[in-house]
Amino acid sequence: MKWWLKLLLGLAVISGLVYLYYTEVKPVVIFGLRSEYAHAIPFQKIPEGLTSLKAESCGQCHREIYEEWKTSIHAHAYEDPFFQAYWKKDKQVWVCLNCHTPLENQQPTLVKDIPRGRVEKATQEPNPHFDAALQKESITCAACHVRDGVILGPFDDSAAPHPTKFDPTFRTAQFCSRCHNVVSGPAQFYNVGPCGTYAEYEGKYFMQERGFICQSCHMPEVDRPVAENGPIRRGRRHLWRGGHDPDMVKRAAAIQVKVDPPKPKPGDQVTIALTLTNAGAGHKLPTGDPDRHFTVEFTVKDSNQQILAEKSHTMGRWIMWQPAIVELYDNRLLPLASREYQFAYRMPEASKGVTLKARVRYHILTDGQHEMLKKKYGLMADDPYAFTVVTPGPDHTPVPNPGDKLIAVDTPTLMERFTVVLSSPPHCTRIGTFMPLACMHYCPAQCAATLPG
Repeated sequence: MKWWLKLLLGLAVISGLVYLYYTEVKPVVIFGLRSEYAHAIPFQKIPEGLTSLKAESCGQCHREIYEEWKTSIHAHAYEDPFFQAYWKKDKQVWVCLNCHTPLENQQPTLVKDIPRGRVEKATQEPNPHFDAALQKESITCAACHVRDGVILGPFDDSAAPHPTKFDPTFRTAQFCSRCHNVVSGPAQFYNVGPCGTYAEYEGKYFMQERGFICQSCHMPEVDRPVAENGPIRRGRRHLWRGGHDPDMVKRAAAIQVKVDPPKPKPGDQVTIALTLTNAGAGHKLPTGDPDRHFTVEFTVKDSNQQILAEKSHTMGRWIMWQPAIVELYDNRLLPLASREYQFAYRMPEASKGVTLKARVRYHILTDGQHEMLKKKYGLMADDPYAFTVVTPGPDHTPVPNPGDKLIAVDTPTLMERFTVVLSSPPHCTRIGTFMPLACMHYCPAQCAATLPG
């Protein structure tokens, strides 16, 4: 037998053994089954003074908080069309429900045993306390606030018509870790799990060192009564805006664009440099589901809108899922990190009508994945899977003179349903109400006073 044939046969045998090892002996699962979410939050009874565990019951007194919650992704985590499509693709594996409907009260079955940590081999039994209506409320008020017949919260002087207890973890980032820290098992090959936003924050990055917690951005502070007719307190809004919200993405990213030469002439070699900075997030950008990514796109078109040249860059994370989960590549931005993308093009002698455009887009998933979910798993979503984060506008144009006819600035165009225009500050301009980090990045001395502490 020839040596190369022996080599191929040996590789085939080794590959087969590796596959059997990771599928039968020590299987690799997406979810490292930590005790915090190997099982649902235990069954909770209705606290004395309440009529039910439904959010509407809480909303009778906590009206503003209830109205905010209704607009959040948390309130729709179970019925979210993307979750439902992906969940169907994953054969509706039970473990996903431990975050999307975290209470035992919300789950139709109870997991009794998980042999060898094998998620697919878990034994289950019908849940006699299953509440189908409560299931649709996803991450409802009780999921965070009700334990053992008592309402937990961040205040130690509550005077409420129901039992209350102060829980200091509400004032920590660790409170979010149960679901935003999907860790790996012993045989998985990456530093942070597929949905490891908390682990990214915990990595001693900038936000944690400054005293920021998850709630600083995702639950911004507000002075108001916690309950109707109650005293005004410094509390937090229950919004949890994140990667599905264009405005939140806009606040996290800062863009700078430079063109050389600034006033190109026909025949000139034009270089456009776009710098993307994670200026407002205490975790990597993007974060969460590994399918999320940015694209930085440069396009040259003639007067007939025909593409003369184009270039695209992708920033995200690439993971191999089978037979073992292996992180192949991760070029996401750490907090305050920047990356420059360049594009060069020689302007033609007959350059009238030629436009050079740059834009940054954020993607929930790829075009191929979106099409697959629609065709195979019934995705019928209005929610955009991609939207424009920035197309440099008149105030921050890549051309100092917007009237220059050689390079036209791209105006915001609708991508699916959302268009977001983001301006990077040429001077000390805060980006967003809750996230002045981009300001600090560009002019720390002048803006230090805007930061907490």
